[in-house]
Amino acid sequence: YDVDIAHDGPSALELAERVVYDLALLDLKMPGMDGLELYRELRRISAGTVAIIVTAYASRETAAAALNSGAWRVLPKPVDAAQLLELAVQALDEPLILIVDDDEDLCQSLWDVFRHEGYRVCMAHDVADAERRVLQRDFQAVLVDMKLPSGQGNSVVERIRKDCPSARTIVVTGFAHEMSDCVQVAVSAGADAVCYKPFDVAALLKTVQRLVTT
Repeated sequence: YDVDIAHDGPSALELAERVVYDLALLDLKMPGMDGLELYRELRRISAGTVAIIVTAYASRETAAAALNSGAWRVLPKPVDAAQLLELAVQALDEPLILIVDDDEDLCQSLWDVFRHEGYRVCMAHDVADAERRVLQRDFQAVLVDMKLPSGQGNSVVERIRKDCPSARTIVVTGFAHEMSDCVQVAVSAGADAVCYKPFDVAALLKTVQRLVTT
């Protein structure tokens, strides 16, 4: 593993602004910014980073607060190194997906849904952000809204086909009639599935699971 170290929350966030991390090991009790506050900020910067909280003050309430914030696991101190390495392997084996949509509330809701189902989830809210993230990571699946600020989802689909060809692509839209031609272009360009808003969440999950396991 490539490992960076920070000794407080602000330093960790400075690193996260420059480097995309798969995994973050965060102490709960720190001066100025505790581990949960740090993770909330880290999730805003890098939603796909999986967080493990470590603490010498483990309790049911602590664990519940950490997990409710989106952290993946809570480990008591002293940390069992073998257990930590096993958890790292498990975390990084989770499929990595990207949601591209300018509706940030929808993205957060889908983040919760997919994290609960064992996916790592990144988010992008416009074409440029999506294209940058596709260059940074190898995604197993990408959900692309057809209407995006500064462009259409088709440009993202084309970039995925070029720079991340192994990713399976799902195009989504809430404007089935208006965007029908764009959807057809995306399918012709290699999109693997189409889902319409408002989502049938069970059907969406089934589609993603089918695509990432075939």
